[in-house]
Parts: sequence; structure tokens; C-alpha cells
Amino acid sequence: MDTLKAEKRDMSVKAKKLRREGYVTGNIFGREIEGSIPIQIDKQEAERTFREKKKGSQLYLNVDGQTMDVLIKEIHYNSMKNQYEEVDFQALVSSEKVHSVAEVVLLNHDKIQAGILQLALEEIPYKALPSALVEKVEIDVGEMRPGDSIKVGDLAIASNPDIELSTSPDTVVVLVSEPHMSAVQDEDAASEEA
Repeated sequence: MDTLKAEKRDMSVKAKKLRREGYVTGNIFGREIEGSIPIQIDKQEAERTFREKKKGSQLYLNVDGQTMDVLIKEIHYNSMKNQYEEVDFQALVSSEKVHSVAEVVLLNHDKIQAGILQLALEEIPYKALPSALVEKVEIDVGEMRPGDSIKVGDLAIASNPDIELSTSPDTVVVLVSEPHMSAVQDEDAASEEA
């Protein structure tokens, strides 16, 4: 598992100043932590990690030499400034179930010849012990045709006995809809009549 280095943050220094100095601020919270631990992460280290790790990813966080097993709970990214600003981590306890999300990743979407592929659910919320956490759910959509859909209940995550889904198994994750050609044909007919 990946390890991200961080250091405890001096709360007398404002977050804006730390960001200007090349840091991403954050907090660690959890059942065995009183309040939360404010931290700062080197901006380049954070960017390298968050290119691969998203909300719901598990990793080790090394804070001033102490390593913790954590879950990324929230990532605040400022698209105007093109930078990560704040990240929240939950310290994991091996015997405690945590709420998390699995990112939906579509495979072979370039193989769809007919219809319009629509991703209806970008992440699947669930609850599990740290040992059963799932970061990604990959769905091969290469064989899908117009009218086809895949629901949460069709996925392997739904049949995993160690995972409690927070979403109904009937929730549609991805579907292929018919192209809307009739609207274009109606416009053509109307312009011919005029």
C-alpha cells in the first residue's frame, strides 16, 4: 500500500500562507483520535498521490514518523487555481466498519458502436471493515447495446458478504440509450414544408 508523508501543522500559521509556501492542508480524525490532527503535506507529494488515489482510497499516512492506516474521506480541489487545498483522512480501526465509496471505472467504452453510453453513478457508497475496502469497481461496457443497463446489484461488490451497500441494488450505474435521431428528422421535415 502507498505511503504519503505529512507533518503536524502549526495552527498559528494560516492555511492560505501554507498553500503559498507549497503545502496542502488536511485533518485526520477517527474513533481513537481526540478531536482531529491538523496536518500539512508537501504539494508535489500530494499531487503525485492524488493522481492515483481518490476519495475512498486507503493508504498509509506517515505523520512525523508515526504511520497510520487511513481512508481518504474528502479531497478539496480548486479548479480555478489548479491545486489541491485540503484533504480529510479517517484513521482506520481494524475492528470498526467505515463508510466509504468505490469509484466506478468503465472499460472498453470505445468499443460501443451504437447508442450513447451514460454513466449514471460515478461512485458506489458502502460500509465495510478496513480489510474489505474497495477503491474501484471496473465495469466492462464493450458488449453493451442500446437499451442495456447495469445496476449496482449486477456488480461483484453487491455479492461481497463483507460489504454493506448504502445504495439500492436497483440503482442504475451505466446505461446505453438510443441516439435521438427522430428530433433531427422532425426538424428536417419542418424545414422542407416551409
